[in-house]
Amino acid sequence: MRTFDFAPLYRSTVGFDRLFDMLDQAGRVETQTSWPPYNIEKVADDAYRITLAVAGFGPDEIELTQNNTMLLVSGHKKEPEGERQFLHRGIAARQFRQTFNLAEHVKVTGANLENGLLSIELVREVPEALKPRRIEIGGGSAAVGQDNAPAAQVEHQVKAA
Repeated sequence: MRTFDFAPLYRSTVGFDRLFDMLDQAGRVETQTSWPPYNIEKVADDAYRITLAVAGFGPDEIELTQNNTMLLVSGHKKEPEGERQFLHRGIAARQFRQTFNLAEHVKVTGANLENGLLSIELVREVPEALKPRRIEIGGGSAAVGQDNAPAAQVEHQVKAA
């Protein structure tokens, strides 16, 4: 397995330390298996979907919690009423806990459980104040409002003459 040294990137960027920490952590977790299996897809420019394969779990056995930039999906299988005798148990019924690190301003808009697949809809909503804005470069109009006193005196003298 390769290891990457992110030190040069830390020196030349500001505010991306969380991203580099996540990349470093992903390299270490690569060998671990995660259950349940999941897909992450980009549906539109600012819309995403996480789909988890949670066969055997009902809506009342799955909990979704978003805390700032962390989404936690956990499942706790309830014990079936009455005794069952399994000759083979191939459908996983174990508890799970899956966390997803979300970018800033990403919110969960809904979740749906259908055919053993849990679909979580996400959307990125950047506040208007944080969106990029174009700044016009002013020529002569930039001086207005900085020092109007001499201009007002000249105008006053012209009217008197």
